[in-house]
Amino acid sequence: MMRHFSFLVIAFGVLLMASSAYAGEPKKIGDFSDWSAYFFSESGKKVCYIVSTPKTDEGKYKRRGEIYTLVTHRPSENTRNVFSYISGYPYKQDSEVTVAIDGKEFKLFTYEETAWAPDSSTDNALVGALRKGSKMVVKGISKRGTLTTDTYSLKGSGSAYDAISRECKI
Repeated sequence: MMRHFSFLVIAFGVLLMASSAYAGEPKKIGDFSDWSAYFFSESGKKVCYIVSTPKTDEGKYKRRGEIYTLVTHRPSENTRNVFSYISGYPYKQDSEVTVAIDGKEFKLFTYEETAWAPDSSTDNALVGALRKGSKMVVKGISKRGTLTTDTYSLKGSGSAYDAISRECKI
């Protein structure tokens, strides 16, 4: 699983660099069971995030890219608890993703390979459940109609979240 995190750090850094004028290389705050915490500088401003990969990923697909969940804080933009999900495939157009944490369900909107909460109140509720929960199940549909089910352990998510909140002073 740790080799996936190295890829994730690089991939996330590349995504962020493409969307900003300048982004520094991510620096690891620490590993917390099944989650890791990082920060980096973007145009001189600190960004912090936690990341994890699923314990199991199910679906009848032939090829799928990297899968991961992120929670991001950007204090300079006054944003926190931004939940994003990278599926490793393009989603079916106008589809929704369902995230279930210990029985509580959340709906996310999709664009290309990413899913997000529709608003900050959903982000906050989802992240609150993530921090306290034990298992997260994410279901989505690819543009080819393939249903996927990814299951995450939430062990360490609360500690990883606390670490980025301290680092980004949120």
